[in-house]
Amino acid sequence: MTVLPDDGLSLAAEFPDATREQWQSLVAGVLRKSGRDLSGPAAEDALSTTLQDGLTTRPLYTADDAPGDSGYPGFAPFTRGGRPEGGAVSGWDVRQRHSLPDPVRANEAVLSDLENGVTSLWLSVGSAGIPVSGLATALDGVYLDLAPVALDAGAEFGPAARALLKLYEERGVARHAARGTLGADPVGELARTGREVTGLREEAAELAALCDREYPGLRAITVDALPYHEGGASDAQELGCSLATGVGWLRDLTAAGLTVEAACGQIEFRYAATADQFLTIAKLRAARRLWARVAEVCCAGPGAGAQRQHAVTSSVMMTRRDPWVNMLRTTVASLAAGVGGADAVTVLPFDHALGLPDAFARRIARNTSTILLEESHLGRVIDPAGGSWYVERLTDDLAHAAWAWFQEIERAGGQRAALHDGLIAERLAATWRERSGRLARRREPITGVSEFPQLSGPPVERDPAPAPPGGGLPVVRRDEAYETLRARSDAYLAATGARPRVFLAALGPAAAHTARATFATSLFQAGGIEPVHDPVTVDAASAAGAFTRSGAAVACICSSDALYAEAAAPVAEALKAAGALQVFLAGRPGEQRETYVRAGVDEFVVAGGDAIAVLTSVLDRMGVA
Repeated sequence: MTVLPDDGLSLAAEFPDATREQWQSLVAGVLRKSGRDLSGPAAEDALSTTLQDGLTTRPLYTADDAPGDSGYPGFAPFTRGGRPEGGAVSGWDVRQRHSLPDPVRANEAVLSDLENGVTSLWLSVGSAGIPVSGLATALDGVYLDLAPVALDAGAEFGPAARALLKLYEERGVARHAARGTLGADPVGELARTGREVTGLREEAAELAALCDREYPGLRAITVDALPYHEGGASDAQELGCSLATGVGWLRDLTAAGLTVEAACGQIEFRYAATADQFLTIAKLRAARRLWARVAEVCCAGPGAGAQRQHAVTSSVMMTRRDPWVNMLRTTVASLAAGVGGADAVTVLPFDHALGLPDAFARRIARNTSTILLEESHLGRVIDPAGGSWYVERLTDDLAHAAWAWFQEIERAGGQRAALHDGLIAERLAATWRERSGRLARRREPITGVSEFPQLSGPPVERDPAPAPPGGGLPVVRRDEAYETLRARSDAYLAATGARPRVFLAALGPAAAHTARATFATSLFQAGGIEPVHDPVTVDAASAAGAFTRSGAAVACICSSDALYAEAAAPVAEALKAAGALQVFLAGRPGEQRETYVRAGVDEFVVAGGDAIAVLTSVLDRMGVA
């Protein structure tokens, strides 16, 4: 970097520095126009957003918000990256996941991916994927000295690891050329299944010692944070659980004879990347900083704390309805993982939630990383988020929240103890309940599900994937409450030949009713209820007639507040007289609430209301099983 001398010729010399107070004054002026009389910091607070883990994002960040020195890429605390050169020139490792139970079909998919841009393989082995006995077939034709392999075999990691090591020997792969991860993860298995198999930790420690002695390019241990993310954890909870698991491994591996540096070198961390790009970027940066702190406290050498990260696009955010939108989600998530500095990135296929992916879905998944790397050249930029005051502050806040949760787990006896006594399950359940409330109220919208849902068109169908073991932490999805409603609608369609219907009584001209009719359409479609819209409804008689012709069982009145005052009450009475089981009114009733209720309005649907409760009541009233 070249530092230019101060020659007195500043480009912005004639413009005085704007102060935060001036900006707050401008914000206050805008808020007053909307009826909110706030000033100073209160005006700024009005535009702030509260996140999980007690975090807050503000509308303005300046250099005063920077938390301090983040260091340099490749140097402790590794916030800015584990390597000085960042991802340049090759970028991150494009790691594709494979879980086809048929080794022959798995081999076809593996070879296709490797021929078209994938740089490493993530193989689900054992009961939830490729049989251990079929590993050689699945890897037939793969140059194992060029393509790293990451195993994910649950409790069968020992036999799977031995099968892979045997394969290296049989194919003449030099031990120093073998690269990848053996995937020993007994703590993750405990989190997923609720069972702790005796001897797995000792077996994992033996594999780590073997890799340390003879396979310098292999890591034996995976600290998989996905079970916590998939169990409903917040970002700080996911980080805290991964730290506690990692510290437990340092204790076990050093007790088995490895140095702290060697133990750190045997661990790879796996995190979820979501479509909340800035939180994902901050999470990966915070994870490196926190692990560097753990290594420092354990007196490891200066380079040992560089965390090896594998980022996987979140399965929680994937939807079963309108799965094509998942392409957008995974694109944002993979971009965030790359910007956040992940060493390896797995983009789950857009049809992941439906079963085993087809060839097209795998191609789109691998091409997502390829486009980001080869066309956007994202991997050529070292720490792209570095210097953003927003990201730096978010990273710092998230790191402190995660460290507090990590300390609580440690006080409870460590990660295994916290899993056994239910502390982690209890906290994750509370977090998910809070988030479920936001999803139900569409405060966290799901495109294609709770917003802009599509009722027409054939469903996307895939072969079923091997069932996960289960028995431990739950597996949640953002779309699960809406999926339950849509399944009820599908059953009704199959039984009757039509979906449940709601009549939209749109009063007055289009300018008066379009906004609320559009809102109501999206709301009811989210529950699989087909809106029937009659734009010529002008009075009570025509509303009742149109309702009868629609074949709907419930109705929703949509118009402006001015027209509601004139016509909503008589229209509601007419709809009830015509047989409407429920009558809704789109919008807030204000002082006319009692009038509308007496006329027959059962409920008022508004932005921020509990959509799940409303839609469930409609299907219940219609008798939809």
